[in-house]
Amino acid sequence: MRMKKVAAAAGAVLALGLTAGPAAAGAPAGGELSAGVIDAYVRGYAERTGLPGAVVAVTKGDQVVHVAGYGRTAAGEPFTPTTRVPLASLSKSFTALGVLRLAEEGRIGLDVPVRSYLPEFTLDDPRAAKITVRQLLQQTSGMSDRSFPELTLDAPDTLKDAVAMMRTAPLAADPGARMAYHNPNFAVAARLVEVVAQRPFADYMAATVFGPLGMTSTRTVNTTADLPGRGAGYIRAYGQLIPRAQPKWFVNGGAGVVSTADDLARWLIAQHGGSRTLPEGIRKTMQTPSGVDGSTYAMGWGAGTTPGGAAQLRHTGWLLTHNAAQTLLPGSGYGIAVVTNTGMVAGDDALLISDGLIDLLEGRPDSGLEPLSLTADLWLAGLTVLTLALGVLGVVRSARWSRRRQSKAPWRTIVRLLPYGLPIAFFLGLAGLFGLVMNRAGTLDQITYVWLALYIWAATTALTATAVLSTRIFHLIRARRSL
Repeated sequence: MRMKKVAAAAGAVLALGLTAGPAAAGAPAGGELSAGVIDAYVRGYAERTGLPGAVVAVTKGDQVVHVAGYGRTAAGEPFTPTTRVPLASLSKSFTALGVLRLAEEGRIGLDVPVRSYLPEFTLDDPRAAKITVRQLLQQTSGMSDRSFPELTLDAPDTLKDAVAMMRTAPLAADPGARMAYHNPNFAVAARLVEVVAQRPFADYMAATVFGPLGMTSTRTVNTTADLPGRGAGYIRAYGQLIPRAQPKWFVNGGAGVVSTADDLARWLIAQHGGSRTLPEGIRKTMQTPSGVDGSTYAMGWGAGTTPGGAAQLRHTGWLLTHNAAQTLLPGSGYGIAVVTNTGMVAGDDALLISDGLIDLLEGRPDSGLEPLSLTADLWLAGLTVLTLALGVLGVVRSARWSRRRQSKAPWRTIVRLLPYGLPIAFFLGLAGLFGLVMNRAGTLDQITYVWLALYIWAATTALTATAVLSTRIFHLIRARRSL
């Protein structure tokens, strides 16, 4: 959902759109996915997009259809079904299950205020005392990036510290009034588990969630510094892959799970009701949307439909260097999980691969969709070069322009100069624009990961506007002093 909003915003700014590359042949008639079809599709996708690496798990009912690794990690190691990868926000569904296990045992109540179990959870807002456990998991607590922009703050090191950081934050809405996607909801939920269970969250998850489901290679970590390879991956820019380190983020509870393709297959099977260790009541609670103000968000899952009209449950996840998607298709019994070592916007590969496999399953030919940046970056490169050329021309002609303005009223000159402030304002407000579109506050530095080519174009435009503005003002002052 967030990536569709980003694409729409980019189109409004640049008149660019998501374009399709060459379509692959060999689409099935629909109805079934085989290991061979999945493998051919993913390899074809990787070849036409330059995808550096991925893991894929596809299940049907209680059967594994295909698990595989493709390409290499940022460290140069081949991806295999046992390679550990960060699941980013897919982690929320695991944390939700951990909380629901406590509820099943009667140790917490979902509709009881969080503070009853976690007195340390305090905000700078009296309404916070009413936030319930259920509201945390359904993202309807009233907390939001608008009131607590966590990604712009220094990352804590523990769940306790993560909760303590929120003490000065207000709420953005009344608890239970509306849904707002906010990672700290799940950090609070994870800390609640830690306190009620009286054991570290990672240990609790291993014993009550990962272990019973047979996910023996899965764990949860506090920060991105604890991820395999410290979370290093790739971004795309101008058709090239650029290795990047993942900045330190706090991720436990909301985005800290590390898993493998093999274990993800077990998870998908359990979410389809194929595991005796996941009670039907818990599974339905996890997967049922809250309906709050029309929200389709459940507990780590979001409800929707495929292009063919089939019901689906899905959650996506993004770090700056990886992205992930998990999808359940209740009607056909299929589950699809994909993790790639590419980041946001410039590498929205996991979701595109998942959608491509659904297209094949529903009998549509492979449309060859590619990440937005593969086409948009070419336009941005052209715009950047054009901007530089116009900027140089503007600087060269500044003296002549200033002489022509000598006979004009000062206010007219000021009006002519004001538009040059717009590119500067656009660049300085770029992080805010992305935050508005994605409902996630970030920084300008993070934009260099999210969409480097857009950042370079915006910075170039701001720089050239500053140069033209400065030289014109300089020549105006110089000319007036010579009178």
